[in-house]
Amino acid sequence: MNYTKMIDHTWLNPEAREAEIVQLCEEAKVYGFASVCVNPVWVRIAAKLLQETDVNVCTVIGFPLGANTPETKAFETKNAIENGATEVDTVINIGALKNKNDALVEEDIRSVVNIAKGKALVKVIIEACLLNDEEKVRACELSVKAGADYVKTSTGFSLYGATVEDVSIMRKAVGPNIGVKASGGVRSKQDIKAMVDAGASRIGTSSAIKLLG
Repeated sequence: MNYTKMIDHTWLNPEAREAEIVQLCEEAKVYGFASVCVNPVWVRIAAKLLQETDVNVCTVIGFPLGANTPETKAFETKNAIENGATEVDTVINIGALKNKNDALVEEDIRSVVNIAKGKALVKVIIEACLLNDEEKVRACELSVKAGADYVKTSTGFSLYGATVEDVSIMRKAVGPNIGVKASGGVRSKQDIKAMVDAGASRIGTSSAIKLLG
């Protein structure tokens, strides 16, 4: 199976330099990845480099902790879209979820969805490694309720990344019509196949060239 159209070619390192972003975009053109995923400061450059391709420009919102206000996340989303982003991956308010403040979690997600609607796909990062199974399910259900297009396992900056078990839980929670993105720790074709078999429809990795080689 050809997985290239499922991959978000990712480079979110804080020390990323412009030359690395240019290389990321050039690689995405050659391989035909679904998107490049970069920090917000690089969106404008990536959008310019990819403007005549079908590779989407993805960026992150409230990253990596998710502890921003809904108003801040809404502004980040608006700014990212104005700069050329066509996909946004937003981190939920993890503390609010654990405090069972579902109304705030939903408001937090919806603040991004309302800005992005019709302009950019919204993927909700639930940071599964910090949640128990009940919280994972609740985070997914709130994401669907708020109108998100995808749920995503991880930022890649916490305890660990995607697991097959978490992807399976998330797929069951959202049903067949919402995307599931497995991100973090996907470093081989076998890893991709396992995630897809568990229900993933998008893969986020900074090792795409190596694992497809």
